[in-house]
Amino acid sequence: MTGQVVTRFAPSPTGFLHIGGARTALFNWLYARGRGGKFLLRIEDTDRERSTPEATAAILEGMSWLGLDHDGEVVSQFEGASRHAEVALQLLSEGKAYKCFATQDEIAAFREEARAAGKSTLYQSPWRDAAEETHPDAPYVVRIKAPREGNTVIRDQVQGDVTIRNDQLDDMVLLRSDGTPVYMLAVVVDDHDMGVTHVIRGDDHLNNAARQMMIYEAMGWDVPVWAHIPLIHGQDGKKLSKRHGALGAQEYQAMGYPAAGMRNYLARLGWSHGDDEFFTDTQAKEWFDLNGIGKSPARFDTKKLENICGQHIAVSDDAALLQEIVAYRAAADLPALSEAQTVLLRDALYCLKDRAKTFPDLLEKAHFALAARPLDVEEKASKNLDTVSRGILKELTPQLQNASWTREGLEAVTSSFSEAKEIKFGKMAGPLRAALAGRAATPSVFDMMLVLGREETLARLSDVAN
Repeated sequence: MTGQVVTRFAPSPTGFLHIGGARTALFNWLYARGRGGKFLLRIEDTDRERSTPEATAAILEGMSWLGLDHDGEVVSQFEGASRHAEVALQLLSEGKAYKCFATQDEIAAFREEARAAGKSTLYQSPWRDAAEETHPDAPYVVRIKAPREGNTVIRDQVQGDVTIRNDQLDDMVLLRSDGTPVYMLAVVVDDHDMGVTHVIRGDDHLNNAARQMMIYEAMGWDVPVWAHIPLIHGQDGKKLSKRHGALGAQEYQAMGYPAAGMRNYLARLGWSHGDDEFFTDTQAKEWFDLNGIGKSPARFDTKKLENICGQHIAVSDDAALLQEIVAYRAAADLPALSEAQTVLLRDALYCLKDRAKTFPDLLEKAHFALAARPLDVEEKASKNLDTVSRGILKELTPQLQNASWTREGLEAVTSSFSEAKEIKFGKMAGPLRAALAGRAATPSVFDMMLVLGREETLARLSDVAN
């Protein structure tokens, strides 16, 4: 196949953007973006009872958070119903499809008799070759004429060649008796009209490919490249479900995972490039290929996700990281940071991001910068503020008032003080952490002093020393 690569993501708007769907979207996005192609988005909203605007919005928001930008307008499958029907009627006029007047009761009776006789229950319509003059004035469906002999081979880039006997394919319904097109027809027509060259989707659609190929071939259209990817399982090896935890992409945003880390982890879930675990978007676009997708279901591992996310937080640009933290707080329904808190958090990121795996983790480490005086000292930290420790802080405070407010200056003052008092700095660190952050576990006391500044540092020390 030559020409520009065109992929698509085609979710049904019946709920949130499932993490499995997010990975499918990512694979399509990476494949197209890495080849200068187009990545299109189609909402398969033909099921009018289950499709909702809220679900469509949730899908779009999930993709926006993941940074999976699409080309062109979002396509609504429902709005193309007349075009889908047009194709079915064309096949009917060309003798490649036929009107079937069989009732549901007749079809059920056929299958019951076949089952009793030990024969195939695949419905064989008596109307397939019936002359038009024999047609009754009654409701009918339009069925495609499936091949009866030979085999259909799905040449799949992940699963390999999959052969299906044509006598196992039924004369699929294209138009219902009310004239509405079925999903299977709509998918093919939309993919053709949108110029889709590569269909990358879950392997639960693999059997659909053989039936959809009947339409491609009947219309004389190019069949796209198929790539059916394995589903995602939980750690227990069973299909990913609510019992394994969060399922929606936006749930992971609200839990504080960075989008870049999520993209990296999802890309590695079922696809590999050698032993590489951590990589950038640029590398993923360059490396991603269908050949690297495995046939076995991938297992979702939260610890691996956190590890990858921690690495992405560590290398993130501070301004971009701050912006994403603000978005996380909104997604998690947490109060917005004040302007002063935002400035302090920005200044503190350099000493926070190396050891944080998620945004809640980072914000917990940033407590010293976000908390307001007087600090609420946690029980574990308060044990470091006994009478002797408070006395040490009271004596240290005046020494810091005239210190050069640089790391070297602050280290020099505290070092001289500890030598003069014949105490190790470790004896001072606990009380300093408690005074500056109200916590026992914090970033370096010197980092906290530098971020807070002279005035705030001295004020916090005075609060506990007096």
